[in-house]
Amino acid sequence: MAGHVGPVGWDSQRWIEVFTRQAALFREAVDQADLETGVPSCPGWTFAELVVDVAAFLELAGDYLRTGSLLQLPPPARVAGADPVAYLDAQLAATGAALAATPADSPVWTPSPASPDQAWVWHRRLAHRMNLRRWDAQAALRTLVPTDTDQAVDGIDEVLGTLLAIKYATDVAPEAGGTAVVRCTDAPAAWHVRFVPGVAAEVRAAEPGEPADAEVTGPATSVYYGLWRRDELPATGQDKVRWALRLDGRAA
Repeated sequence: MAGHVGPVGWDSQRWIEVFTRQAALFREAVDQADLETGVPSCPGWTFAELVVDVAAFLELAGDYLRTGSLLQLPPPARVAGADPVAYLDAQLAATGAALAATPADSPVWTPSPASPDQAWVWHRRLAHRMNLRRWDAQAALRTLVPTDTDQAVDGIDEVLGTLLAIKYATDVAPEAGGTAVVRCTDAPAAWHVRFVPGVAAEVRAAEPGEPADAEVTGPATSVYYGLWRRDELPATGQDKVRWALRLDGRAA
């Protein structure tokens, strides 16, 4: 798969399987929740807002897969007074069908300057976004189920290799340059990240024992959810580099 440098064994079929499983878990959590209940990991949001956020992202991603647009599409219009759960159900069905119908190498616009304009990028993004929103919902209900280590490793690879480039293409660039090494203690996975003011982070495989200005070392799930601000990031070293690794938890 051109452009994919993540863990061996991951492909569109596996991402679709993850999406399907995580979508089912998210939908179960929604059934168990009062839509006015708050979601602590997304400050200020209720379950209703979480559901609408998920459904709107599904609609947007599905539009890319269905149309094969090579240009950035506008976000879907929000319909005032619409039933959030009905909206979610419609988009789960439509996007699931679009995922299954779109070959991995189909050309389509993607949001990161670090990834190719191919459909597998959306397959991957949908799988991991659904996992994170499932985590948000289950954490609010105190019904969390564990995430597989290899799924977390692929999620870390997406954050570092794809999503950081979006962050620094749209947000204020890191104040200063620096390097970070991210290592999983329960999987043979390690990344070296070099931040340069004004450009996308440079990401490659880390060498054993390679030094850096900041180090992140821990179980894959702790690292993954720490990068998304769902957990404490097991990091040491320069603060400015450690914080540069983390993404906006609500803009997952």
